[in-house]
Amino acid sequence: MAPTPSAGRRTRVHVVSDVHGNARDLARAGEGADALICLGDLVLFLDYGDHSRGIFPDLFGRENADRIVELRTARRYAEAREFGNRLWAGIGADRAAAIEKAVRKQYAELFAAFPTPTYATYGNVDMPTLWREYARTGTTVLDGQRVEIGGRVFGFIGGGLRTPMRTPYEISDEEYAAKIEAVGEVDVLCTHIPPEVPELVYDTVARRFERGSRALLDAIRRTRPRYALFGHVHQPLARRMRIGATECVNVGHFAGTGRPWVLEW
Repeated sequence: MAPTPSAGRRTRVHVVSDVHGNARDLARAGEGADALICLGDLVLFLDYGDHSRGIFPDLFGRENADRIVELRTARRYAEAREFGNRLWAGIGADRAAAIEKAVRKQYAELFAAFPTPTYATYGNVDMPTLWREYARTGTTVLDGQRVEIGGRVFGFIGGGLRTPMRTPYEISDEEYAAKIEAVGEVDVLCTHIPPEVPELVYDTVARRFERGSRALLDAIRRTRPRYALFGHVHQPLARRMRIGATECVNVGHFAGTGRPWVLEW
């Protein structure tokens, strides 16, 4: 059950996104808070800052990780896919099993680190079908759903939109818009990806525009939540921006900072 403040008592919520395997800091992320919110991307498939970390280098080595990062950063996506396919061909029919085994290992550690209560939604690199196996009592998974925390209504929309990267939980614009519609008017809108605003979707290190949602931007303008919270873009051109009555905040790249963003009222 979501915490409800007693008379005169303030509510404090910590928000993280893009955890990417950082279980050590995740275990401390809820300290001093009434609840933790996680906006997804628990899995670390490949660390673009340290190419030796993640599922990909564990399977194929650092040199191959260096190469695929080089191709993706140069936006040579077709070459990156071809290169990746050649590597995966060496694993053969065991590809899906190898990925699932590695993801399960990370999920077991990460879900065990969640404090109680935690409210979480999926990122684009997550595998939703596995979450129900690892979410313990005290962790509530929400996608296209709402919950009340401290007297305020929070809406959650997980996943990302389709891109050439073809990450595990990318969905169509129509499916994403339907989840936004299902959430409706809320005080705090929690998503993994940002609204489609150039300053919010441009990654200054990767030097590319990530995919944001136009439907999300339209919903923010129409329903005017107090806050729109998101992650996904690790080094954004702008970390926060006001759109009408709404404060839009990129809560930060938790894998790199180890610090949650704090919301208090």
